[in-house]
Amino acid sequence: MLAKRIIPCLDIKDGRTVKGVNFVNLRDAGDPVELGAKYSQAGADELVFLDITATHERRRTLADLARDIARHLNIPFTIGGGIRELKDVDVLLDAGADKVSINSAAVRRPELIDELAYAFGKQFVVVAVDARVAEGGEWYVHLNGGRIKTEHKLFDWVTEAQERGAGEILFTSMDHDGTKAGFANEALAEMSDRLSIPIIASGGAGNKEHFADVFTTGKADAGLAASIFHFGEVEIADLKTYLAGEGVAVRPVD
Repeated sequence: MLAKRIIPCLDIKDGRTVKGVNFVNLRDAGDPVELGAKYSQAGADELVFLDITATHERRRTLADLARDIARHLNIPFTIGGGIRELKDVDVLLDAGADKVSINSAAVRRPELIDELAYAFGKQFVVVAVDARVAEGGEWYVHLNGGRIKTEHKLFDWVTEAQERGAGEILFTSMDHDGTKAGFANEALAEMSDRLSIPIIASGGAGNKEHFADVFTTGKADAGLAASIFHFGEVEIADLKTYLAGEGVAVRPVD
């Protein structure tokens, strides 16, 4: 059985880590490099850094940030935001990133997934998907940090992303984001049944029990969270001890 991964997520705006609720009302959570180093030492399995305004403000993800992060970490990290073409990824790879996350650009031009998978390998490509439930219970994909609703249905889109070469799906439920009420486990379980690639669950973590639920009921391969780690509500070592006690396979904290 593969170990389930615990992944702190650092949403970055103007060089600072921020966190909000339902993608709005952002508040400062600290320096991303310092937080990343802390999580690396605390037993996190991986880290995700997302420049949440890069696409909206027409900016590239800063390679300088990736380089600074790489100097301070000894665990894999993914970085995303504003990636629209191969040369954007070249810069991040050279700067030390282990994987890149693409979101809005992939929906607007799905061929980007094929191109990245061919150029760098599927294991390097994380397709992030932000979605929420519309009237009638159907999940729809949203773009630009949740600002723009598309006509793409969630499960159709993640299936296409896998077929085009995505190595992982990072699914964020916008309805659950920042609420600390638990993950979107029903949607995650359905996604898991449809896909063969790993799924990172994001949106809704509020306590240790929510992680146990997302790994069992939600069938996720990794659980991602932000504010509960940033503000010290859950410690990673305590979380892993709890999960191991619940029979969930996790990598031990050194």
